[in-house]
Amino acid sequence: MRTIESLGDLRSRTVLVRCDLNVPLDGDTITDDGRIRASLTTIRELRDAGARLVLLSHLGRPKGAPEARYSLAPVAARMAELLEAPVAFTGTTIGDAAEAARARLRDGDVLLLENLRFHPGETSSDAPARAAFASELARGADAFVSDGFGVVHRRQASVYELAQALPSAAGRLVEAELGVLRRLTDDPARPYTVVLGGSKVSDKLGVISHLLERVDTLLIGGGMLFTFLAAQGHAVGGSLLEADQLETVRGYLAEAERRGVRIVLPSDVVVAEAFAADAAHEVVPADRIESSRFGAAGLGLDIGPESARAFARAIEEAATIFWNGPMGVFEMPAFAAGTRAVARALTETDGFSVVGGGDSAAAVRALGFTDDQFGHISTGGGASLEYLEGKALPGLEVLA
Repeated sequence: MRTIESLGDLRSRTVLVRCDLNVPLDGDTITDDGRIRASLTTIRELRDAGARLVLLSHLGRPKGAPEARYSLAPVAARMAELLEAPVAFTGTTIGDAAEAARARLRDGDVLLLENLRFHPGETSSDAPARAAFASELARGADAFVSDGFGVVHRRQASVYELAQALPSAAGRLVEAELGVLRRLTDDPARPYTVVLGGSKVSDKLGVISHLLERVDTLLIGGGMLFTFLAAQGHAVGGSLLEADQLETVRGYLAEAERRGVRIVLPSDVVVAEAFAADAAHEVVPADRIESSRFGAAGLGLDIGPESARAFARAIEEAATIFWNGPMGVFEMPAFAAGTRAVARALTETDGFSVVGGGDSAAAVRALGFTDDQFGHISTGGGASLEYLEGKALPGLEVLA
């Protein structure tokens, strides 16, 4: 994979940098700036090299047209604070205003363009449309650095076609993320434990299938655990259940037994009367969910304390741990204990711990943990999972 060194002397050259600055917002307030912080290593290095930086990113899912709530203006302000240097911002991405802003750049200056997804060409399924948008972005630029790991699994204009339009290389964040993923897949230190959560089994089908060939222990939590319990013949009340995945899960359980992979399911769960932060709730055995006082209407919203301790022990005994997906509805304090226990165990293990982006990264920060307490926190949940599934990632292939 081509790296920044391959681009040569960047002084006084205009360099486009594809970042992933897709941060959560509450109005104009950024509630988690982790992705901005993760982008700073590459940005600082290029500034120090005297490059004139034009940063590109998306935010949210606008439908190919401007939407004020998805503007990157708050990101530009926060990045300026973190860089302790001005970050120019233009309310456009291409066109005369954007070109004028780029023309004003001097060595070491930084400009953030407006949301890429305000233009339909960015995510178009039509390759010529994406190429045309990439050509507009590339106008007047000398090089392209791809550093938005969270989008390298997407064949989008600023990820794929732009890397073809200019001399291109991976940024330091993409390099670091790929190094971690190779460490998880090529020759991981053992025992190797993977913790999977989140709401749906169907979101993790490919990664479960691929990991059964590689891991020693698989811990299952989150909403997906109820499909596993149902596959074993247990009633799950009103809990999330993907009935169409039961046979697939039974196949996973059989395959794990054949390969000697230990699949650990919760022994107890927190069952609630309703999906609400103040809902009445109680802990019951995982194989007797409908024995709670809520009967068949009860909803499983977290793993129980006994399960949390068992998961923590398995994590602490492992030499390599990958975690993707919360153990429960961590946004509600009553149902955050399982996720907190897993996060704490990852901070205390002597093994190499990787938090696999997405909701897991948001959870550890929301629960008060800091990035440096973990071996690595990925910026790309979807990209990480697709790599672990063995899929080719277009944004990496184009840099080969």
